[in-house]
Amino acid sequence: MTLNRTADRPRIDAHEKVLGRALYAADQPFPGLLHAMTVPAMIAKGQILSIDIVAARNVAGVVRIFTHEDFSQIRTTPAARGAYGQPGKGHQPMTAPLVRHRGEPVALVVAETLEAAIEAAEAVTVRYAQETFSARMEDDGASPEPEASLHVSGDAGAALAGATHVVDVEYWHPQQHHNPIEMISTTAVFQDGILQIYEGTQAAAFAGGLAGMMGLEPQILRGISPYIGGGFGQKNGAQEQSVLVASAALILRRPVKLVMPRGQLFHTASYRPRSRHRVQLAADGSGNLLAGIYETEQQHSRYDGFGCEHGVNPPRMYNYQTWSGSDRIIRVDTQTPGHQRAPHEQASSYATECAFDELAETLGMDPVALRLANDAQRDPLTGKRFSSRHLAECLRRGADLFDWDRRMAQPGAMRAENGDLIGLGVACGNYKASMSPSVTTLRLSASGRCEIATSGHEMGQGIRSVIAEELIDVLGLDPDKLEIRIGDTGHAPQHLTAGSWGAASAAPAARAAALKLREELSRLTGSPLSQEPVHVQMARTRRPSLEVSIETVPLSKDQQSIDQLRRGIPTTSGPEYPDFVAFSWIAHFAEVHVEPSTGRVRVRRVVSVADCGRIMNRRTAESQVRGGVVWGIGAALREAGETDPRYGGVLNNDLAEYVVPVNADIDTIDVDFIEEPATRLNISGVKGLGEVAMVGASAAIVNAVYNATGRRIRHLPIRVEDLL
Repeated sequence: MTLNRTADRPRIDAHEKVLGRALYAADQPFPGLLHAMTVPAMIAKGQILSIDIVAARNVAGVVRIFTHEDFSQIRTTPAARGAYGQPGKGHQPMTAPLVRHRGEPVALVVAETLEAAIEAAEAVTVRYAQETFSARMEDDGASPEPEASLHVSGDAGAALAGATHVVDVEYWHPQQHHNPIEMISTTAVFQDGILQIYEGTQAAAFAGGLAGMMGLEPQILRGISPYIGGGFGQKNGAQEQSVLVASAALILRRPVKLVMPRGQLFHTASYRPRSRHRVQLAADGSGNLLAGIYETEQQHSRYDGFGCEHGVNPPRMYNYQTWSGSDRIIRVDTQTPGHQRAPHEQASSYATECAFDELAETLGMDPVALRLANDAQRDPLTGKRFSSRHLAECLRRGADLFDWDRRMAQPGAMRAENGDLIGLGVACGNYKASMSPSVTTLRLSASGRCEIATSGHEMGQGIRSVIAEELIDVLGLDPDKLEIRIGDTGHAPQHLTAGSWGAASAAPAARAAALKLREELSRLTGSPLSQEPVHVQMARTRRPSLEVSIETVPLSKDQQSIDQLRRGIPTTSGPEYPDFVAFSWIAHFAEVHVEPSTGRVRVRRVVSVADCGRIMNRRTAESQVRGGVVWGIGAALREAGETDPRYGGVLNNDLAEYVVPVNADIDTIDVDFIEEPATRLNISGVKGLGEVAMVGASAAIVNAVYNATGRRIRHLPIRVEDLL
């Protein structure tokens, strides 16, 4: 069957959400539900000398207060650690009298009411032996590790030394925090011999990791996460409280719920780490790139692993003749950082795309023209062709929609009627095109009712709509009679939904299952199916229903990936495949207005054009890009976690002082797509969009600020005082 062009249907679960019928993890009602609250550590590093719980026990409604003495048997297993096959969050609080970062739980209060749990948690008194710590990568006690992750193509140093047009600049990206609307929570219920874990998570299979930590068989735990109120990488795996709440429910034999307060999440959940980027670029007089050298450093915790991978994508953006890159982590006394939307790509695109604009100025070239002059159809690192790359078309279409030709190269030359300085900027981005295996069961009834259970998580990005689109396209279903079961290990093995592989994994799985069902029905009828809805044709066979199951293995993987999926081990393919390299691409154009006396920056318009294969649903795809651009605005002008070096905590640990964009900050965001199905990757022709939507957006804004003011600000966010 041919692939249909973009649909513009409402989200398949829109009414459920608007009417409040979509229950999130903390919404689940259970008889006898207990409420929990943690006691956060008030030091950044040291030993627990004593915990006084006498006053807390006297609070009416308190059921039990747990400390490290109750949870010392909890183990750390590979499956319990972070995503992407990296060690991730190996440190588990409350297993020993030890504090490794400020804010980690040192006690867990369980009570009949939330009010009692909070009051008792505040009454717990802890004595510590504090140790010397360093909470920032600039501090004297920070520990740099040897350079790693070297990416080399040719002799970049020699090419740089011999070039006449060179830039050598350093950019800093701040620490940032996810802050999804749905706060992190865990509800654990022991029922019928199964410990059910309700948690807003991008990886319901983390329940298997909890089983290992608790010394239980994996089949005893069931991870359930049908809806997530935003994740962005912060909910990739087990959280610091997950196993504590699960253990408490198992011990008490009653349901236990904990919703972590937002202020504590700044210290217990993962975050985007602070990073430094030195970029050296060289070109000849015609603008051809001769060399790129990219050196980065990234903040990290003293324990666990989270790779520094800023140098992976930039050499694949343009036609670099030579390239050299190195990454280094610097260990400090904080919680472990983690993936946050466009995890390394946000910071690396900010640094390299701004440096690219500086090179364009050195050459006296238009920034769009310089990018077009260095377009590439082969990956400079591997020499393989890109599966598809329409970045040049993104630039040309975006420039036309944005009216880029009105830009004046001289900074400060453009003015609005009210006297504001106007600046125009451009930047591009890429993100790997990856896929994950899936196990899918599809059941169609003669009445037209359809049920599908598959791998994937709905965190607001519209994955249910993607699944529905394929089933409607292949089977002619009525969407009102469709039930989609995802995010539940009780229905199907669940892959980690992250890294922009959600749609590229769920869509092919749904399409493959639908095609198999058509094939089975055709075999039953003994003739090819017509264009009638499939359930109508099935009714003629007098069968009440037909069910098929299918395993989808992504390109370059084998059956082992299905085995890993069933065991809860993350496994993905891409961006390097046997015959090509695959990425999604995007070009952003930004117009800013800067009030000259106050330095206030307003982003008046953004045009973004993306190449992400087939667009499954125009409405949700445009929403994804607009959301990514809003994130880019926040990163460029608003967001930064401010760590207090004296106490090791984040000072602005709330949404009053951790400033994010609001409606008044957002003007026009126009979105368009290069709709070329990526059928070399999968049968649905899909590449990821959620991550690439943000990549380059901040750089476009920063470049526009320079065009307006003539000031190169090489740190984020750009604040009023930077422009006065």
